[in-house]
Amino acid sequence: MQIGLIGLGKMGGNMAERLRRAGHDVVGYDRDPAKSDVGTLKELVERLEAPRAVWVMVPAGGPTQATIEQLGALLSAGDTVIDGGNSNYKDDQRHAAELGTDGIGFVDVGVSGGVWGIEYGYALMVGGEDEYVHRLMPIFEALKPEGEDGFVHAGGVGAGHFAKMVHNGIEYGMMQSFAEGWELLEASDAVTDVPGTFKSWRHGTVIRSWLLDLLVRALEEDPDLAELKGYAEDSGEGRWTVQAAVDHAVPLPAITASLYARFASRQDDSPAMKMVAALRNQFGGHAITSVEGQHAKGADSPGADVSPPAETER
Repeated sequence: MQIGLIGLGKMGGNMAERLRRAGHDVVGYDRDPAKSDVGTLKELVERLEAPRAVWVMVPAGGPTQATIEQLGALLSAGDTVIDGGNSNYKDDQRHAAELGTDGIGFVDVGVSGGVWGIEYGYALMVGGEDEYVHRLMPIFEALKPEGEDGFVHAGGVGAGHFAKMVHNGIEYGMMQSFAEGWELLEASDAVTDVPGTFKSWRHGTVIRSWLLDLLVRALEEDPDLAELKGYAEDSGEGRWTVQAAVDHAVPLPAITASLYARFASRQDDSPAMKMVAALRNQFGGHAITSVEGQHAKGADSPGADVSPPAETER
């Protein structure tokens, strides 16, 4: 099958290579001329035979919106656009409606697999009408892992990215749990081989997983993680998952806490913790640490006013 693929970065480039290994004809376009088979999106469309299929693998938001708008002006009725980036499911619904006015199909695909997908395959969560999904099955079969699992037609337009959003929210919670467990093991005097402890969990335990395998790999490369700074970005799906939970009145305490933990990681000197320290000092006389790193007197030390507020009318 022939397909156009826009965005040949780490994921897109590897996906194009996996498709070619499976015998598909891939016409790739990237802003980097060294990676591109064509010089423009117009040339990419002209190289494809109708009905065309164009897979977009660019950053979510503005870049995806601009690319799909350009494709809408170049493609014809019967063609299909596939958004394989980490777009918001609500954007999918808008894109499908806009392209649909010209008879152009739209399919959204949540893709998981990272840099390892080229060898082991990509988990694909697909949203869209049956007609377009069925037409693209040879591409999906080439990209997915071998076997029965690794692919789902999750529902209509937006379902693929909604499923991927929840997948990434779960991933946030799992990573946070592993991270907290590692920190506690490191803080304890009882456990002297922390990397070995995690490695022992890889087989025979209920928490064995690919994330655990990657954690062990990271500790083998840097046992104390001394080369890393405690800063973690969020790519957007975690926020969208929490917002969707609010919209549907579904409690997500673990995933929400893991998202907030990433926010906290970006603060060298947390403003909220400053207030917590100040309040603990006020009501309990707990010592506080100044900016210079020196301990200041507690609220109940000599000279401090610890008088309770005047009785108020109840």
